[in-house]
Amino acid sequence: MTDQAPAVEADTPEIPGKPTSASRTTLSHIMTHNDTNLLGTVHGGVIMKLVDDAAGAVAGRHSGGPAVTASMDEMAFLEPVRVGDLVHVKAQVNWTGRTSMEVGVRVLAERWNESTPPTQVGSAYLVFAAVDADGKPRPVPPVCPETEKDRRRYQEAQIRRTHRLARRRAIMELREKRAAEGLDD
Repeated sequence: MTDQAPAVEADTPEIPGKPTSASRTTLSHIMTHNDTNLLGTVHGGVIMKLVDDAAGAVAGRHSGGPAVTASMDEMAFLEPVRVGDLVHVKAQVNWTGRTSMEVGVRVLAERWNESTPPTQVGSAYLVFAAVDADGKPRPVPPVCPETEKDRRRYQEAQIRRTHRLARRRAIMELREKRAAEGLDD
């Protein structure tokens, strides 16, 4: 037994990696009265759509084609967003698997007419799957972290992936156990 990586099949060309900065993007939007909830602040769903839009653009850019949202983890709303806020949604690929990518997103807000620094108002992690024209998973390029911050995000993304897989496995095992006991919901 050797410590070498397994050989890649001859018909599966290796995809060259892409640096984190290659697909990083920022989406900015001014919040209006159309974006408000019953409390008069911007509706969380509006922010979530902006997050998904920015993350989807990053996933498509990194993978070189269509990518679909597989999951959204840890959407945190840290501060309310108000009408007249200029919202910046910053997204980048943190980690890649064979056909999936984790995209990290930071949401910042600042008053449209003031020159004060923006405040972080939210964050999220989304998993995207790259798909072909038939909607089947397709390979994605590896992400190449460039900075210490990128390397930290890559390592944290691996931890989140491990937790997602363990949670899924535990739920499936519980469902199988309940079904075997005749407690199928």
